[in-house]
Amino acid sequence: MSQGIEALKAPSNRRVLGASLVGTAVEFYDFYIYATAAALVFGPLFFPAASPSAQLLSSYATFAIAFFARPVGAALFGHYGDRIGRKSTLVASLMLMGVSTFAIAFLPTYATAGWIAPALLCLLRFGQGLGLGGEWGGAALLAVENAPPGWKARFGMFPQLGAPVGFIAANGLFLILGLLLTPEQFIAWGWRIPFLLSAVLVGVGLWVRLKLTETPAFSKALEEAPPPKTPLFELLARHPLETLGGTFAVVACFATYYLSTSFALGYGVTTLGYSREAFLAIQLGAILFMAVGIIIAGYWSDATTPRGVLMWGCGMVIVAGLLLAPMLGSGSLLLVFGFLSLSLFCMGFVYGPLGAFLPGLFPARVRYTGASVAFNVGGILGGGLAPLVAQLLADRGGLVPVGFYLGAAALVSLVALAPLRRTVED
Repeated sequence: MSQGIEALKAPSNRRVLGASLVGTAVEFYDFYIYATAAALVFGPLFFPAASPSAQLLSSYATFAIAFFARPVGAALFGHYGDRIGRKSTLVASLMLMGVSTFAIAFLPTYATAGWIAPALLCLLRFGQGLGLGGEWGGAALLAVENAPPGWKARFGMFPQLGAPVGFIAANGLFLILGLLLTPEQFIAWGWRIPFLLSAVLVGVGLWVRLKLTETPAFSKALEEAPPPKTPLFELLARHPLETLGGTFAVVACFATYYLSTSFALGYGVTTLGYSREAFLAIQLGAILFMAVGIIIAGYWSDATTPRGVLMWGCGMVIVAGLLLAPMLGSGSLLLVFGFLSLSLFCMGFVYGPLGAFLPGLFPARVRYTGASVAFNVGGILGGGLAPLVAQLLADRGGLVPVGFYLGAAALVSLVALAPLRRTVED
């Protein structure tokens, strides 16, 4: 314990943990302002006039593009992260994500540019996904590979805490804009402000990350053997079961997050009739429960194992799925807040331990690629189409099948976690 506390006090480790937290906070801010805008305004702005549900579905389809770009980014940035190092790769991924997000602020709408508008939106969304594909794995490795013995999960929870921090910044800004601007002003130009402000946050993230040094585990791996020529091929040839199991282990995490945030926001505003400001406010409060869950899960994982905590988290998400329809569709904003708080608290237990769990499945020489590929391919399966599928299910059968969908995602992860007992220590 004293060794870990001293490690937390060390300036170099505080810098590492700060960089892993700030970087992922910036990334999730960028990613989630898109998700929020997709749920609120992108449908009518970037797609031809149709029913509100059809426009929302089109908007969610562009949301999914980034998830299909993320495995490409994972392979690309993982290749260089395992060959030339974690630091420079993390800087590059952050810059790509930041430039793509900032450029969205200047896009023309469908009314002024026709099909060019959604085409450019899809291109920049792909750039967002490409950058985020290399971000999470590198941030997790940055924290975990600098952790003292017995502190991997607690160090690994810092990049995970970037998600609620980024969410609070994104949703808080949209809430403020909703309160200060009229609906007409928000649709006309107000939605562009969060994308413009992303440049400031990216600048802060770059400033922090440029001060880092390489991780001890990567330096040690280079001393023992040359880096792999093609990390992805080595990963799939030597660690196929860990890659496959790790991929399905994160399905519950993504499904819980995007059903509780993007889908819930779109459904709550368009179908249930809540005001945008009211729903953003309760989501802003509920996300704090996710942060609490991540912290508890981090300490619990170091006391037991990350895998065990993840399995408990999957069971909790199944229960949340059963409660989705009666609580989210109750007509009471208080009960809606209760469900969002519960589901995001459960999210902390299927997300928080991943920072230690996924890197622990792979040796250092292919760890960046392995953790990134598993996390991002799992993102396609769990979150890429989650808002779209949930909206289709809700349109046809209400919220009950959406709850079963969430429970099924958690069950998939629970089954995948069962055989994954091996972890790598270095």
